[in-house]
Amino acid sequence: MTALQEQINEIAHRFAHHPPGSPVVAQTHQEIRTMLGDVAVKLAHLTGRSREQSLALTALEEAMFWANASVARHHPDNQASGFPGRGPGG
Repeated sequence: MTALQEQINEIAHRFAHHPPGSPVVAQTHQEIRTMLGDVAVKLAHLTGRSREQSLALTALEEAMFWANASVARHHPDNQASGFPGRGPGG
């Protein structure tokens, strides 16, 4: 496979929809949302409304996104994505 084809496969994987492959995956997504949502609420109680607070909340939201993207893209129950090189261990 050429470097360009590998890159195209990676792009396809990154932009694909990755539905939960099992109840375990769905629960993992929920645990991540709950955990970071709880931290965001605590942070809102401890800090005043400000640009800095907004940036901190945005960073938590971004952390939630990336954590859930990792689960969606790489959890063993989600490995049957249909993209070349993305089978088990891919």
